[in-house]
Amino acid sequence: MGNAGKYSQDAVLRARVLLLGSEEPSLRERLEAYRVLAEVSPRAYLPKLVDALVERAREWGDPEIRRALYGEAADAARCFDADVPDREERLRHALSRYEHALFAVGRRAEGRAVCEELAEAGRYGRLAVVLAEEGRHGEAAELLGRHIAPGDADVSAWTLIEWAAELDAAGRHEEALGVFAGVVDDARRTAADDRAPLACLAWKLEQYARMLGAAGRPPEEAAARRETLALLARLAEGGEPVSWSNIQATWVTLLVLSGRSAEPAATPEAPLPAFGVHPVHGWSPDVREEYFASIPVLEEQTDALRESGVPSELIATRRRLTVRRALRWETSGRRAEESLRPSFDEGVNLARRPTADPSALARALTDRSMFLLAVKRYEEAHADFAEAFTLQPIVTRT
Repeated sequence: MGNAGKYSQDAVLRARVLLLGSEEPSLRERLEAYRVLAEVSPRAYLPKLVDALVERAREWGDPEIRRALYGEAADAARCFDADVPDREERLRHALSRYEHALFAVGRRAEGRAVCEELAEAGRYGRLAVVLAEEGRHGEAAELLGRHIAPGDADVSAWTLIEWAAELDAAGRHEEALGVFAGVVDDARRTAADDRAPLACLAWKLEQYARMLGAAGRPPEEAAARRETLALLARLAEGGEPVSWSNIQATWVTLLVLSGRSAEPAATPEAPLPAFGVHPVHGWSPDVREEYFASIPVLEEQTDALRESGVPSELIATRRRLTVRRALRWETSGRRAEESLRPSFDEGVNLARRPTADPSALARALTDRSMFLLAVKRYEEAHADFAEAFTLQPIVTRT
């Protein structure tokens, strides 16, 4: 910027007259004027150019045009003088828009590079997600760990869940358990003070129990599930002490995380969602689209497996399908319980067949219980979980 020779003096004059005229210019006209004037007076007009480019990009449905406009906005924001008000935040905003647009058109390498630039500017969250999507879990865990101070009250539960998920995926299971134990402890404290729903504590306890079981710690797994059962009994008797809304994101995030082991390993060439992160909190557009696009494929596979009569494969494929449907249900805003419940009911019915593995029924009942908790069917949720609990191996401490 600052190359006054790019535009003629007549062009500069026309741009100034347009902006100073009595009639309000259109966004397109203002944008063209700012492009001219930003070359000759960057201090005054670069911020206005960036704002106009971002506004113009929002108007376009064509993803390639949006990418180009956001890219131009990012380039302009990089040229801000140090004294531009909110310079760093405005630069980060422009870069965030640009990287999202790059991922939306499948240009992951360029999008990742912008995420790396954002991380250097202090916004590391998206880079952690992108690394996780590409199977680089160790790097994602390290990045998150560098920015999370132990005991920092400003770190959200969402960030800690994400960190625990990446530690677990990287094979650092004990560290993951330590982080998630902190999530559960905080949920206990806030629920005890009526500052958080009991339902969220139950969902987190169930995820913690899964992690403990996978780590070969059955006594602690059983203790976590007993605590969950007690919570559900309390909810079945009297409901939540305080009314809460918009809490289903916690349930569905942990449900999707629980299905990671059934998915193939992510790679840079075949990315998958960052399990442990809610889509609204940062999934890349291409990954989100691909994840939901797999629903019809899994529906066909499920139908074929019903015909072939292979119980274990049918139950596993059906669960992968149900997890995706649950996420679509929670993120779409169309939340009629009846549109999703049949998926969980069928999972339980399949697992009740004599040929099914007994552990499959415990998992299916637990899945349905957590869903019923999300739609405030507390008595039914308790009944399902109580049955699932009786199917778990009896564990005693020695």
